Amino acid sequence: MAEKIERQRQKEQDRFERRHNFDPVEENFTDEQASLEASRCLSCKNARCKAGCPVNIDIPAFISEIKQNNIEKAGDVIRQSSMLPSVCGRVCPQEKQCEGNCILGIKGSPVAIGALERYVGDKTKAKEVEIKPNGKKVAIVGSGCAGMSAAADLRNAGFDVTIFEALHEFGGVLRYGIPPFRLPRTVLDREIEALKNMGVVFHKNVIVGKSITINQLKEEGYSAIFICSGAGLPKMMNIPGENLNGVYSANEFLTRVNLMHAQSPDTPTPLKVGKVAAIIGGGNVAMDAARTSVRVGFEKVYVFYRRTEKELPARLEEIRHAKEEGIEFKFLHAPVEIIGEDGWAKAMKFELMELGEPDASGRQRPVGTGEFVTVDVDSVIVSLGTGPNPIIQRSAKIEEIDLNTDEKGYIIINEKCETSAGSIYAGGDVAPLGPSTAINAMGAGKKAAKTIIEALS
Repeated sequence: MAEKIERQRQKEQDRFERRHNFDPVEENFTDEQASLEASRCLSCKNARCKAGCPVNIDIPAFISEIKQNNIEKAGDVIRQSSMLPSVCGRVCPQEKQCEGNCILGIKGSPVAIGALERYVGDKTKAKEVEIKPNGKKVAIVGSGCAGMSAAADLRNAGFDVTIFEALHEFGGVLRYGIPPFRLPRTVLDREIEALKNMGVVFHKNVIVGKSITINQLKEEGYSAIFICSGAGLPKMMNIPGENLNGVYSANEFLTRVNLMHAQSPDTPTPLKVGKVAAIIGGGNVAMDAARTSVRVGFEKVYVFYRRTEKELPARLEEIRHAKEEGIEFKFLHAPVEIIGEDGWAKAMKFELMELGEPDASGRQRPVGTGEFVTVDVDSVIVSLGTGPNPIIQRSAKIEEIDLNTDEKGYIIINEKCETSAGSIYAGGDVAPLGPSTAINAMGAGKKAAKTIIEALS
């Protein structure tokens, strides 16, 4: 029966219309679609989908509740493991995790687990639970995925939890990095509000390491500190012309648009929108930057990538949406130089590549052919990944705190998210144990919370 029902598809905003707005691209399932899609689930006893979820959501159980039209109970099942269902249902790489492990995907289409999670998350609210205080305080540095996930588990265990956020809005990369056409701000705000209703305290505009030190947090009675400040330090290309006006890191570009509304001419920090934007990179952040460039008014947007389309690391859905929105992909192009005029980017020079032997990542290494092309562009957005912001690490050194880091500045942790500094724990992009995704960061937050609970119980 399950195999005969086609996978349900969410209705999408017209590809031409959505180029001019930041409204969500996809709608939620209708009730009928959710019921049909849930009926495709085989309710496997040894559920591979659950094993593929970094926060171990009982996927067959919540889908079973949808089958019985118990949507509220489905929400309860999900929130036993994750307090961010509406977020994860939208931004997680399900095709590589839960859906990637679904047995139906072997010969056909896997169950649309992400869309069902999103549907349930949007239709239900977190239940109020009675929390028995244990009198101990935990400080969390960063209000992104890892921080909010840890906060929920720690608060449920009775801790007084305070989250310190450096920016002027909460949500971390979910707010400054992911555009609202993928993650509406009303959705993110609702998830944050649920944590506040649990008693989690949020403080913004606080840079731990500058506004307040780690030792000061200890003096204020925090028994444990969880550092999950993310990786906000952009990696650049280190080629001639990179300091020209019109050249941005994807971090800066997306933060200015998503958090500071720089696309509006009325903003104090307006973004100069040219005619042609070049996005360097092929990950999800590159897709976000490219699709945002279309929406702020660039007439032409290119994505340049050193390898072929087969090696693109971005989600297939994001690549499809980008193509539908008129973004042109240029493969086997490696940036060599940004050419300027009067201090502004005017063109970009690329070397054409071919694929050679596999490198350390297992992908074929791009090799230069000695042939070059020049493309007229007036804006360049570099999306080659990020590194850890060094503020906390430098502050710890000044405070003579034994917080070990590796050669790239990432905080070194063990499998339990413990650092070398005793009551200090770390996780997420500042101390990665796996790929940089929202759900992996949430998994790190849950792991850190468990370790803290065990250490302080």
